[in-house]
Amino acid sequence: MKCPFCGEENTKVIDSRPADDNCSIRRRRKCEKCGKRFTTYEKLETIPLVVVKKDDVREPYDRSKIEAGVFHSCIKRPVSVDQINQLVDSVETNVFNMSEKEIPSSKIGELVMDRLQELDQVAYVRFASVYREFKDVNTFMEEIQKLLKDKGK
Repeated sequence: MKCPFCGEENTKVIDSRPADDNCSIRRRRKCEKCGKRFTTYEKLETIPLVVVKKDDVREPYDRSKIEAGVFHSCIKRPVSVDQINQLVDSVETNVFNMSEKEIPSSKIGELVMDRLQELDQVAYVRFASVYREFKDVNTFMEEIQKLLKDKGK
């Protein structure tokens, strides 16, 4: 690792510790030439992932789109930001563990709905109404009846 101050290639790691809930490593380094210290982060390189939309358009995977959808579904619900982050982390881990280069957006949506249904049923129905493009009140009622039926099991 080159020193960002003097460009020297010889730097020494003086401390390493996990960061971002063990998803990366934080390293403190010291330049052997100028003596200055700096921090680097090491993170696992992931496979570039492409999301295939309903109309077959392909676009790069973007975590922030999942976060935004879940966040909007959870507005005015007793769901914390930490719970939302854990849900998105869980979906993202599941998606990347599939080891696919392309994944349909429908698969991501179903994973999100599965997690939301466990977390908050109102948020689940809100997300499903947008994701599944509910057309009328009857579609809402059908989804709520499914929830009630599943809850009774």
